[in-house]
Amino acid sequence: MNATLLAVALSLVSAAAYACAAVAQERLAARITGTGDGFLRLLGSGVWWSSVGLNASAALLHVAALKYGPLTLVQPLGALTLVAAVPLGARLAGRRVTPLEWRGTGLTLIGLGALLLTASGPAPDDTLTLTEALAVAGVTMAVIGVLSRPGTRPGLRHATASGFASGVASALTQTVTVAATDRSGPLLAPQVIVVALLVAAFAVGGLFLSQTAYRGGLGAPLAVVTLANPVAAAAIGLTLLGERLQGGVAGLFLAAGGAAIAAYGVVVLTRSPRDEVHSRTPAEDFLPSIPDQPEPAALHLSSP
Repeated sequence: MNATLLAVALSLVSAAAYACAAVAQERLAARITGTGDGFLRLLGSGVWWSSVGLNASAALLHVAALKYGPLTLVQPLGALTLVAAVPLGARLAGRRVTPLEWRGTGLTLIGLGALLLTASGPAPDDTLTLTEALAVAGVTMAVIGVLSRPGTRPGLRHATASGFASGVASALTQTVTVAATDRSGPLLAPQVIVVALLVAAFAVGGLFLSQTAYRGGLGAPLAVVTLANPVAAAAIGLTLLGERLQGGVAGLFLAAGGAAIAAYGVVVLTRSPRDEVHSRTPAEDFLPSIPDQPEPAALHLSSP
C-alpha cells in the first residue's frame, strides 16, 4: 500500500478512537463539575480509565501514521475526531445535533480540509536535535502555563493548551519514531530517551487539560483542541523538520484562508447549547430506583 494512503487510513482509525474518548471525557466532566474531589473521582472511575485506554490506542495509531506520513498531512486528519464526536455526544445526551452544531462542525472541517490540501509529502526522515526538543518543550510549557494559570475558568483556554500539548507531543513523537526505526544509531540513545519522556509528559498533560476543558461542553472545546493541535505540530514541522506547504504562494493563501474558516467554525460551536448530564451521588449509584407511588386516596367519613 502507498505510504500516504496507509498514513491516512491509520489516522482515520485514530480519529475515531479519539472521538469516543472525548465523548466519554465530556460526559464524565459534566458529572464531577463543582465537586472538590474531582481528581480523586476521576482516578476511581471506570469511565475515566476507559477513556485513557481509548486515548492510548488512538495515540499508538497516530504514532504509526507518523511513520508513513509527515506532520502536515497526519495532524489535520485529526479533524475527523470532531465529525464523529459531536453527533455521538448528542446521541448519548438523547437529542439531535442542532443546525448550529452542524454548521460549526462543517466550517471547521472545511477550513482544516483546505489546510490538508496544502500538506502532503514523502515519509518523514528529519528529527529534532536534543537542543531543539528541549527548546520546544520549554516554550510549550510556558504557553501552557499562561493559558491554564490558576483562577482561569475551565473552557477554551484549557482546550487551547491541550491542543498545543498534544500537537507538540505528536511532533516530538515523529523524532522518536524516525530515530528508533532508521537503525543509524543506538535505540536507547540519550536523545531518544529524553524526547520520549517529553512525549509522555505532554501527552498526559494534554489529557488532563482536555478533561478540564470539557467541563464547558464538548463541541467548542473539542473544536479548539482539533484546531490548535495541527497548528502547533505544523509550526514545528515547517520551522524545524524541513516540511513544506504545497502550492507556493497560492498554497500559503489557501492555508491562511482555511485557518480563518476553521477559526470561525470554532466560534460558531461556542454558541451551541451544552448538554445537561444528571449528576448522581455515590449513594444513588448503589440504591435501587423506587418507582413513584400513587398518592393514597382521600378518606371520606360520612356522618351517620
